Amino acid sequence: MALEMKVPSPGESITEVEIAQWLVEDGDWVEKDQAIAEVDSDKATLELPAEASGIITLKAEEGDAVAVGSIVCLIDTEAQRPDGVKKTDNKESQVEEIKAQPIKDVIAETYATGTPSPAAKKILDEKGIDVVNVVGSGRDGRIMKEDAIAATPSMGTPGSGGRETERKKLSMLRRKVAERLVSAKNETAMLTTFNEVDMSAIFELRKQYKEDFKELHGVGLGFMSFFTLAVVRALDLFPDVNSMIDGDYQIKHKFKDISIAVSGPKGLMVPVIRNAENLTFRGVETEVKRLALRARDGQITVDEMTGGTFTISNGGVFGSMLSTPIINPPQSGILGMHNIVERPIVRDGAIVIAPVMFVALSYDHRVIDGRESVGFLVAVKEALENPVEILMKGDIKKALELK
Repeated sequence: MALEMKVPSPGESITEVEIAQWLVEDGDWVEKDQAIAEVDSDKATLELPAEASGIITLKAEEGDAVAVGSIVCLIDTEAQRPDGVKKTDNKESQVEEIKAQPIKDVIAETYATGTPSPAAKKILDEKGIDVVNVVGSGRDGRIMKEDAIAATPSMGTPGSGGRETERKKLSMLRRKVAERLVSAKNETAMLTTFNEVDMSAIFELRKQYKEDFKELHGVGLGFMSFFTLAVVRALDLFPDVNSMIDGDYQIKHKFKDISIAVSGPKGLMVPVIRNAENLTFRGVETEVKRLALRARDGQITVDEMTGGTFTISNGGVFGSMLSTPIINPPQSGILGMHNIVERPIVRDGAIVIAPVMFVALSYDHRVIDGRESVGFLVAVKEALENPVEILMKGDIKKALELK
């Protein structure tokens, strides 16, 4: 019996997906629940698992856009499981072929080109030109300086390196991301304000408590929990930053669903930490780890990436010193974290070296004014520079759930 596999709905508003990649070939034996394809929607890339074991017949090509509910493949569930024989390269024959080559031929090939003079060799090395591409005019074909100069390509002349190009269609997810980014730039009055944070206090806390925290809770005490809780507090103080525009109306969210940018196999994804205002340090770190692992393994769902009210993006993990992050619509604000570098700062009238991070807040000026945006970022800075008093209410072990 042939089982018809149809495209499942990845989410409420999605009507079609694109076959990004078949992970099996037509006629292959597949096991039930084996990932057979990757499909792109406008929100995520998801794996399509086989619904039964059998021989598969593909009914769609890579790059095809197919409607939700359409048949993409057939699985013959009555087919017999074939004996699996791994195909291997016959490397022994290749080795024997090389061994059989007469040594005199190898020597002849090696010395078929002339030897460059020291001056010629220097020029060729600087220009990246292979000696096999140069004809020598010296004795016994020796490559002279003049030959090397003559072989050097002039301005505008292609060199000896490869000049191939590759044309590849953007995935549906990438096209949607591009569309949303351009839309955010064109349809919002986006502005960015900057500040710097002395991370010394957080460094000391992590140095003193990270081992106990990890041993007790099974997750690391990272920077994201400090930033998330600092953002939650700042959103309470400046609720306009936790809002969105809907036509002629401003919608202020009473809850804090914090989107976090994480790296996945298909690029950057932005899953959401729901009701971050109810989470502790342990709760935030546990949720960040869970979402990051699901994104890495391609298991993240559309629902897990929908509905955030504010975004935190950490370009610092890739070495970024400073950036102007783009708003994730319909949100009105995004906080950019960057790398932490030891810099000279003034503390109590003296110059000291401290770990400093530059932070950036991009915001929609249509709904957030300068007072709110600058005040929000200053509130984040204050909480990060004084986490024990502001984020932990003076009780470190209680805040970290170490007692």
